[in-house]
Amino acid sequence: MRNYLDFYLNGQWVHPENRQTLDVINPATEQVAGTISMGTSSDVDEAVKAAQEAFVTFSQTSQQERLDLLKAIAAEYKKKSTEIALAITEEMGAPKWLSESNQAASGYLHFKSAIQILQDFEFEFKQETSLIRKEPIGVCGFITPWNWPVNQIGCKLAPALATGCTVVWKPSEVAPFSAYLLMQVLHDAGVPKGVVNMINGDGPTVGSAISSHPDIQMVSFTGSTRAGIAVAEDAAPSIKRVTQELGGKSANIILDDLSAEDFAKAVAGGVKTMCVNSGQNCNAPSRMFVPESRLNEAEAVVKKTMEKLKVGEPDDALTFLGPVVSKLQWDRIQNLIQQGLDEGADVLVGGLGKPVGLNQGFYVKPTCFTRVRNDMKVARNEIFGPVLCLLPYASDDLAIQMANDNDYGLSGYVSGADKQRVYHVANQLRAGMIHINGAQMDRTAPFGGYKHSGNGRERGPQGFDEFLEIKALLGAG
Repeated sequence: MRNYLDFYLNGQWVHPENRQTLDVINPATEQVAGTISMGTSSDVDEAVKAAQEAFVTFSQTSQQERLDLLKAIAAEYKKKSTEIALAITEEMGAPKWLSESNQAASGYLHFKSAIQILQDFEFEFKQETSLIRKEPIGVCGFITPWNWPVNQIGCKLAPALATGCTVVWKPSEVAPFSAYLLMQVLHDAGVPKGVVNMINGDGPTVGSAISSHPDIQMVSFTGSTRAGIAVAEDAAPSIKRVTQELGGKSANIILDDLSAEDFAKAVAGGVKTMCVNSGQNCNAPSRMFVPESRLNEAEAVVKKTMEKLKVGEPDDALTFLGPVVSKLQWDRIQNLIQQGLDEGADVLVGGLGKPVGLNQGFYVKPTCFTRVRNDMKVARNEIFGPVLCLLPYASDDLAIQMANDNDYGLSGYVSGADKQRVYHVANQLRAGMIHINGAQMDRTAPFGGYKHSGNGRERGPQGFDEFLEIKALLGAG
């Protein structure tokens, strides 16, 4: 049982007295795994005050000093990586292999990437007769989700520290264990007091207090589009910068010129990418567009691939999909599957209920709807579970049109034999990231989307720019 009742404020663990607590549920067992304290707006005020005071000196540190700090954080993180992975498995149900190789590892890799970028980043340069300076924006508020808990704070925190900003952070109350371990990493690495402050709590209380706080200059939010709208509304009166990484319903277009072997490989790869982390990924390729003439071929591959994916306990080495994060999430996915059935979509594999033999835990059957129309809600709404839609198309232009006919625009996927044709399709998609022929994530490339998928970019040099103001010194060039 983990009892993480303290907050991290101004360089120390602080125990909030007489506060409401929240039980954290292990989604694999449906049992209480720990308890956290729930913060208030007063806690946010204290955190902001500490961050403001720390900003005065931290914003003036040298590039080398911040490099040394990031290197110290990376070294401490590596020592605690296994412990962080175990916490992620316990708090949100990720299989052990995924927690170790992807979930926990991602936090470390964001700090390593920031080190690489910071070494050569130009904070000052001449432009005609002026000197252009990039300066830290100030106190930043971070609100992060449960699905990739250390990944999503890592890609915000690393560039914030690299650029000289200070931070007030609310991790998800659904999966808060890894956040405590990360804060201990920062403490052990010698992050100066007040530079990073962490408060647990819910969105309407602590999240809203962060996004509306007049002394926070920038808020970075990752979560649902619905919550993102609320963050933007809260932030508007104080004219703060808002960056958001929100929902997605990413299109995966598989072209008709692939050989039978490569076609099967592209379809199977799309299924696995869709189902990793139990489908709880904002950039999941949840809409697979396949040529009408090869629909039966695609259906056979999808069915075979999904039926081989083992759903099971996170500690089982053969498990590919663990549970989804909560009963609330499980119910939501079931309701959306039922909605697809009501709309007349054909279930190729999976469907309602839990997999056979898994009566305890929030497990979902990997599910595929086929012969889906683009106007069906199951094709338009983000499900955030292992649910794939197969949509047949008659031409490249129609596939592009259907792919873009959606409120979201986070990611896209295109596979084909003719590279020029693939690039043509990719360039027409209205999304922030396009994976070409199964390309994996590049942590130095900007991550972010179009339309209702958010604004701003994380990762790479572009991620640094989100934390910087630009000052022109006229006549100093």
